[in-house]
Amino acid sequence: MSDGNTGVPHPDGHTDAHPDAHMVAAAVGGKLPGRVPTEDYEACPVTHTVRMLGDKWTLLVLMLLAERAHRFNELHRRVDGISQRMLTRTLRALEDDGLVSRTVFPTIPPGVEYKLTERGRELLVPLSALADWVVRDRAA
Repeated sequence: MSDGNTGVPHPDGHTDAHPDAHMVAAAVGGKLPGRVPTEDYEACPVTHTVRMLGDKWTLLVLMLLAERAHRFNELHRRVDGISQRMLTRTLRALEDDGLVSRTVFPTIPPGVEYKLTERGRELLVPLSALADWVVRDRAA
């Protein structure tokens, strides 16, 4: 390891300030403690969101709903390999997080349509920025 500005804690307890430390501080609302308690990490909304987005099907479902509203069976046909149970769980989790809304139509059988909420549409902005970063990074 170099003797430069690494941001890695030293054995004596002090840490070199990383040039981007202000961005981390802004993202987490201040400086992280020297030791992050498990319960604080688990309660963190960023942790929850990253886990949710890291789910196998969530990003794909979000991207499909970004195109337009979809009925359940239409989503099921468009996502190769997902079971009905898993699609239901994914959509319920997105609905619980306020990213997707569910509308039931009084038909026989009842039709159900899913679409992104305003909050879900807002999430597309940082997701697009992340996707752009990934494409640029892979091209480099």
